[in-house]
Amino acid sequence: MIGRTADALVFFRAWLSAPLQIASVTPSGRALSSLMTTEITAASGAVIELGPGTGVFTEALLERGVSESDLVLVESSAAFAGHLQTRFPAARTLLMDASQLRKIELATSTPIGAVLSGLPLLSMPVRKVIGILEGAFSHLRDDGAFFQFTYGPRCPVPRPVLDRLGLKATFLGRTLANVPPAAVYRFSRRRPRPPFAPPAPSSSIASPNASAPPEID
Repeated sequence: MIGRTADALVFFRAWLSAPLQIASVTPSGRALSSLMTTEITAASGAVIELGPGTGVFTEALLERGVSESDLVLVESSAAFAGHLQTRFPAARTLLMDASQLRKIELATSTPIGAVLSGLPLLSMPVRKVIGILEGAFSHLRDDGAFFQFTYGPRCPVPRPVLDRLGLKATFLGRTLANVPPAAVYRFSRRRPRPPFAPPAPSSSIASPNASAPPEID
């Protein structure tokens, strides 16, 4: 309980200093953490977390079996980054803007299978959202997925952005137990459509000289 109180205090102080960069005044609850990590296991490989804050989702990832040394924590707040380094010393904590992720090399022991995002995408310019997604998918393996929660009523990434990046969104669920209630979406690469092949001519098609079938009144 003391640990959670300390996390809440760190979170609230960070929110006071940058309210537009943090989606809520309190850390996410266990219900949302469970929903965000429901598809992740030790077999997922390395995981990038964007905007981990005090590490609520990070803790849930460890409970799912992800090794602490396989975590890359990308945090733009110096206060949060320092807190994360103390709390998860084996993880790699990067103090940086998540939209710049494409510009850096991430040498992980296993391929990156998932990205978890606690970033407030709805309050960001579209160009920055595109930069975040492009950077994340530049590091993800082909079958990897990007998980994002939102407090809004619909998908936090507009359809034109998904189309531009060749991504698809899947609604994973909503939790009313979180304060405020939140929904979780999974973003993944669209599979390329197979090339169009015209149907082969059928031998059952009658030739022009064949007798017509009898008409039925």
